[in-house]
Amino acid sequence: MSGFLAVLVVVLIFIVIFQIAKASEYVSILKGEKKARQQSNRINGFLLIAFLVLGLIGVYYCNDLLKGKILGESASVQGEGVDTLIYVTLAITGIVFVITQIALFVFAFKYQEKEGRKAFYFPHNNKLEVIWTVIPAIALTVLVAFGLKHWFQLTSEAPKDAAIVEITGKQFNWLIRYPGKDGQLGRRDFKLIDAAKSNELGVDWNDPLSKDDFQATEVHLVVGKPVKFIIGSRDVIHDVGLPQFRMKMDAVPGIPTTLWVTPKYTTKQMKEKTGNPDFTYEISCDQMCGSGHYSMRGVIVVETQAEYDAWVAKQPLQYNLANPAPAAPAAGADSTVKTVAAK
Repeated sequence: MSGFLAVLVVVLIFIVIFQIAKASEYVSILKGEKKARQQSNRINGFLLIAFLVLGLIGVYYCNDLLKGKILGESASVQGEGVDTLIYVTLAITGIVFVITQIALFVFAFKYQEKEGRKAFYFPHNNKLEVIWTVIPAIALTVLVAFGLKHWFQLTSEAPKDAAIVEITGKQFNWLIRYPGKDGQLGRRDFKLIDAAKSNELGVDWNDPLSKDDFQATEVHLVVGKPVKFIIGSRDVIHDVGLPQFRMKMDAVPGIPTTLWVTPKYTTKQMKEKTGNPDFTYEISCDQMCGSGHYSMRGVIVVETQAEYDAWVAKQPLQYNLANPAPAAPAAGADSTVKTVAAK
């Protein structure tokens, strides 16, 4: 019933608009169509100028109000270059936006219909075509070149002293794995995935490199130390979004992707800088991956080396969880066996 009423209201609104338009047409005929049209043009011209002025004031006010609050400061060294590229892009497009909008509304006001004025037919001009094609092409080429420079840097080989963290997306959470003291992750095989045996990643326990690996529910990083993320997916395409670091990378099934960053501030420092005691670095899934997409939020903790070492010392090895040692026989049962054997 409510759906029918909504449709009825929409139909009635269209009928009212149509009737108003027809009434305006009849009034124009009675007053003289040409005179009515010129009067409407004058009104629209003044309204366009008012919209231009109020719009530019609104743009300036929003920029002054929200400046530095939307993106905030980059929390990674590499993100600084990304921010610079964003601001350069906004500056170029902002200047073009202001110039074109002023020209649009001023021309609409200045060249409105008037007595004795005739529209000039201007079909083509080679010089103008070249100007508004070449200049944007050059600007876009420069921006793309700088973008590729940052992209190649982020996806290049990480420094030799970089930490390694593996992030695997699965519907609908992140699986985090760290290498042990050897600094290398053990081999994986999707055929070995068995959640019941604490092996959601399909780690090959026969690989010696996997014996000291461990998993966690959070990503822990050391401030000022480069970290290489090895990113993958267990099912569909996910996307590791690191907004505070200005990074993102698709997690593709069967095709590991990588990027590396260097955190600038600890989580504690960011809480102080933002004035938000509840601040956390986060991993967001920037790819629509299914009905539970909204729940794919991971937490990143950036801390000092001492804090990181203390945290690592508390983490159980995944090999031990997946391959628990057989329970020792109870003391009472052992003595009973010995008594029976003696008899």
